[in-house]
This record gives sequence, structure tokens and C-alpha cells, in this order.
Amino acid sequence: LGNRTIDAKTMTMLGLLAAVGAVLRPLSAGTAGVEFVFLFIIFGGRVFGAGFGFALGSVTLFASALLTGGFGPWLPFQMLAASWMGMIAGSMPSRLRGRAELVILAVVAAVCGFLFGQLMNLSFWPFVVGAGTGLSFEPGAPILENLHRFVLFSLATSLGWDLVRTLVLAIGVALLGKPVLAALRRTARRASFSASFSASSSESFNTEQRSRNHNM
Repeated sequence: LGNRTIDAKTMTMLGLLAAVGAVLRPLSAGTAGVEFVFLFIIFGGRVFGAGFGFALGSVTLFASALLTGGFGPWLPFQMLAASWMGMIAGSMPSRLRGRAELVILAVVAAVCGFLFGQLMNLSFWPFVVGAGTGLSFEPGAPILENLHRFVLFSLATSLGWDLVRTLVLAIGVALLGKPVLAALRRTARRASFSASFSASSSESFNTEQRSRNHNM
């Protein structure tokens, strides 16, 4: 997972955050664009890195599909888009802290929330709108013409949901970002400290044993 090794602690944290996100999804159910599931994908990616965030996005969406029965041809696209969310959040400069971090993370969350809806539209738009309309995908037409049709399709179908999702994620990061990021970073520090402590303790124990054997 990026610059982190895949160990038991990494898998435990991945499973824990994915479970939280999976439970949050049916609670909000995406009603009118209110989707809290993406918040913990963004927070997890920010704290644990881009690789972790990418894995967290896919695992969370797959786990939530198990709970809600949301399996279908749309699921791989949702998983990939959610993974990009976590990866982008994890790619932010690590030195950012405080108010600047929350502001930039809220902007990133808002943009990702809006683009998620557009990517979902793009995944099925060419196939669901019948031919011969102003919203239809036209094979062989210039790119700009099809892009114009796609924009019209998004405006007519999902713009309201996408804007609400954008606001929910931005406000969610602004309100929950400070305590959640602090809690995740505290967990990460304790896990690293425990690993270092165990390794140093084991080395000391081995040194003591070798000394005793030499004296005998």
C-alpha cells in the first residue's frame, strides 16, 4: 500500500475504516446526494497515504454492497471512483496541518464528490439514452459535440444530487475533519510505537540470551 508494508495492523485499520464506511452508506442511502460513506475514505487516505486510500475506497464500496445488495454493473465504476477519492486525498502534501489542511481537504472532497457523480453518469450515459435526442451519445460525432450532450444530460438528470454531495462532503470535512484526523493520527502513532517497542524488546531479549549462553 504505497510506502507502507501490508501487515496485520494495516489490514486491521483497512477493515475497520471500511466497516465504518459500509455502515454509514445505508444510513444515508445517497438520498438527494447525502452520502457520508466518502468521508472516511477521504480521511483514511489523508492519514494513511494514497495507496491505503485507493484500497480503502474499493473495499468500502464492496462491503457496503454486501450490506445493501447493491451489486450490479455499476459497482466496479463506483469502487474505482471511490478509490480515486482516497488516493487523491492521500496525495496531498503531508506537511499540511491545521486550518490550511482542513480548507484544502474540504475543497478536494467537494471536487471529488462532484466528479464522482459525473463519472457515474459517464459510465452508463452512452447506453441508456435512446438515439436521436439532444442528450444521446452519437458515435462518430466530434468530441466537443458529445461533451455538450453529456453536460446537458448531467444537468437534466443528476446535477442537484451532485451539488448536494459536494456540499455534504465539504461541510463534513470542515466539521469532522479535526477530531477524526487527530484520532486516526493518534492511532497510527500508537501502532508505530508498539511495533518499534516490540522490535526493540525482542532485540534486547535476544542479546541477553546470547550473553547468558556465552557466559555458560
